[in-house]
Amino acid sequence: MTTVAKNMVDSLVAAGVKRVYGIPGDSLNGFTDALRDSGIDWVHVRHEEAAAFAAGAEAALTGELAVCVGSCGPGNLHLINGLFDAQRSGVPVLAIAAHIPTSEIGSGYFQETHPQELFRECSVYVEYAASPVQMPRVLHTAMRAAVERKGVAVVVIPGDVALADAQDETVAAIRATTPRIVPSDDELAAMAALLDGSQRVTILAGAGAEGAHAELLALADTLGAPIVHTLRSKQFVEHDNPFDVGMTGLLGFASGYKAMESCDTLLMLGTDFPYRPFLPEKAKVVQVDVRGERLGRRTPLELGVVGDVRETLRGLLPLLTRHDDRSHLEEAVAHYAKTRARLDDLATPRKGAQPLHPQYVARLIDEIASDDAVFVPDVGSPVIWAARYLRMNGRRRLIGSFIHGSMANALPQAVGAAAAHPGRQVVALSGDGGVAMLLGELLTITQNKLPVKVVVFNNASLNFVELEMKAAGFVTTATDLENPSLAAIAEAAGLKAFRVERSDQLRDALEAAFAHDGPAFVDVVTERQELTIPPSVKLEQAKGFALYALRTLLSGRGDELLDLTRANLRQVF
Repeated sequence: MTTVAKNMVDSLVAAGVKRVYGIPGDSLNGFTDALRDSGIDWVHVRHEEAAAFAAGAEAALTGELAVCVGSCGPGNLHLINGLFDAQRSGVPVLAIAAHIPTSEIGSGYFQETHPQELFRECSVYVEYAASPVQMPRVLHTAMRAAVERKGVAVVVIPGDVALADAQDETVAAIRATTPRIVPSDDELAAMAALLDGSQRVTILAGAGAEGAHAELLALADTLGAPIVHTLRSKQFVEHDNPFDVGMTGLLGFASGYKAMESCDTLLMLGTDFPYRPFLPEKAKVVQVDVRGERLGRRTPLELGVVGDVRETLRGLLPLLTRHDDRSHLEEAVAHYAKTRARLDDLATPRKGAQPLHPQYVARLIDEIASDDAVFVPDVGSPVIWAARYLRMNGRRRLIGSFIHGSMANALPQAVGAAAAHPGRQVVALSGDGGVAMLLGELLTITQNKLPVKVVVFNNASLNFVELEMKAAGFVTTATDLENPSLAAIAEAAGLKAFRVERSDQLRDALEAAFAHDGPAFVDVVTERQELTIPPSVKLEQAKGFALYALRTLLSGRGDELLDLTRANLRQVF
């Protein structure tokens, strides 16, 4: 007889699953044993949180179902942060959560939790398989839910059920369908009439614009509309795009903000952009999204339609009249050119042993990395530098914890990226706080022989938290990080490691690390006091910063203000 676990593995093979991320445990023994000789690789991580992040990264890059597993109790509980990230990013991940013996459930047994309740908020489907007769239907339903609804599905199964004889040996090759979702003819006509009646249209293109690059440019050309992109859509929208004017939002450019503020109609395509203060207050808003529940939840709409961006634009373009007035587009593109030049002017080396400007580090990473590199920035200041200095070209990819916003995402997501794309360059842009949080995943990289390149922006602080404190008027507190040599730790873990303390050392270190045939680690000492100025500084932020300066002086830390001034003078003049 085939065991339930063996039938589960056979179904994963039929579904095209190539690898499983996790840590073994006794409640998982039936499953891990069934993996042997199945053709599915076991990627052994050092923390289950990393397993979920890695699976989410694989799913984001491939669009295919990725799998992580956790043993009973604390084992599968550790998955939850990475699963939240995958769910909010809209990528298909299956989590197999092993459970305590069936006979002990409800007794307060060792390591007992209730996983089906714990995972409910971060999943599109979660079910507890209490008996062999429920399999394989529960597993097939979970896989189908994950790939069709683009989210996390969780199967909770006790170890004894996994080891039992299968009552049904059905195997299903679950693959995502590819429907065409298009608004009605009346909705397309209404959208065309509204856009044709507008003088100054700006397009805000989100991650839903993936695969619609040609249609997006044709639309911008027809409407004379600048295109503002989000962080998640940067990799799909920015490249080969004469209409692109950068980002808006907390991480964005002044040019992106200005293009949206000065429009009379904002067309939101495949984006659930969350920062309402950066959306125009007076413009009419038209939104297109494949998920209807997202329409109008950020700002009031003149018109909202459900549809895939590419298919919607294909239906819309023949209905539009070309706009001859290009003044709005020309103004926005000229403003972007000035903004881009200003940003590039900030990415300069420093003399002597001064800590490096992080902008310069990001600029050199961009120059030296391969044309099809996968970049994975940590949440915090590395995301800002990635957003502003990494150039996309249609082949490079940029993934991260851009919606869930978890620290320590870069290293484990780089594991998933490298495992899914052997031979492709994967670069993690880590913060020192982020890399320290899941430091054990350096061992995952070496154990699994994954040639990840890790570049650490080491400013001895939780830098983005400090910036938030300053903007709110607080004296920076509890943000210091007393780091040892992170390069030495990485070297001990088996990575080729470099320590960079001077600007004139950086290029050689990055070139050597990126050329190394294996995992490499570059520990770069960067300027702690570097300010990251958003595209629009609100009055409250200015007041908060002034209050921070006053409180810092009164607390006897005036030297901190002097350091901040020295580090950022070039941003003022």
